[in-house]
Amino acid sequence: MQGYVLTKYGNADVMELREVPKPVAGPGDLLIRVRAAGLNPVDYKIREGQLKVIHRLALPTVAGSELAGVVEEVGAGVEGFAVGDRVMTRVDPNRLGALATYAVVSAGLVAPMPEKLDFDEAAGLPLAGLTALQALRDEMRVRPGQRIFISGGAGGVGTLAIQLAVWMGAHVTTTASPAGAELVRSLGAEEVIDYKSTRFKDVLRDMDGALDLVGGQDLTDSFGIVRPGTTVVSVGGVPEPLTARKDLDAGFVLASVFAVMSAKPRRQAKARGVGYRFLMMRPSGTDLRVLADLVEQGHVRPVVDRGFPLERAADAFAYLETGRAKGKVIVRMP
Repeated sequence: MQGYVLTKYGNADVMELREVPKPVAGPGDLLIRVRAAGLNPVDYKIREGQLKVIHRLALPTVAGSELAGVVEEVGAGVEGFAVGDRVMTRVDPNRLGALATYAVVSAGLVAPMPEKLDFDEAAGLPLAGLTALQALRDEMRVRPGQRIFISGGAGGVGTLAIQLAVWMGAHVTTTASPAGAELVRSLGAEEVIDYKSTRFKDVLRDMDGALDLVGGQDLTDSFGIVRPGTTVVSVGGVPEPLTARKDLDAGFVLASVFAVMSAKPRRQAKARGVGYRFLMMRPSGTDLRVLADLVEQGHVRPVVDRGFPLERAADAFAYLETGRAKGKVIVRMP
């Protein structure tokens, strides 16, 4: 079968399309015929080696973090799935494998595809959707009537986070370029700040929470726009000690490393009287089913910017890395 393989850590040249062995479903696994795979910034961060302290990959390995497809084989001990089921999943971060004709995934990470979605849309839901859901529901605990800020609202996570926050009853403010403004408004954002002409820190105050999807200066500025006692949750910043303990089930050593790495943003947050939380999304078939229900009820729908065939996976990565995608970039399997 064909797979887009990460051969070693580095720039785009370290990934290549090649023939790889077809995986075999073990106990507790599903073998899935992949129809489409979603791309995410985490994929090129993995390629660059930014996450090798967290995820120990045996290279070379097939890349890719999320997929939609059809169950080809059910491993021993698996219940609730059958051959022919249309499914979606955020694969095990230590296993990867979505960018290939077939992938093996632990059944506990898989959920049925919503009937309303095609394979492209379903492939764009797991990673971004789980990130947005866990950030808003579990970390920010968004409640009806709150004023929530989401940076970078036109991206893969942002488009889903806006819809989820609106479903939770929040009033959403986000940043977008003029090209993305109409999209984020259509998803429910009540106020859209053009980041090309205005710094959001100059016009926002007393927000009930912020979800930082950009990092850098956006993260620093977010600390100044929320009320004291609230929390800024980031997926664009740097991991902090709770990331190691809660998200990665890691011990003292990694927590200590993250404490050093995150000293500056934690200090900035403390000076403002707010909390800082870096979220490392946790794959979950249960949470994916929550998202699937919300899709079926009409509250959430993934936004797909562009699709590429597998033989053009390099072009898909290049487009993703421009930062101009509105919604998700998808790779389609032959």
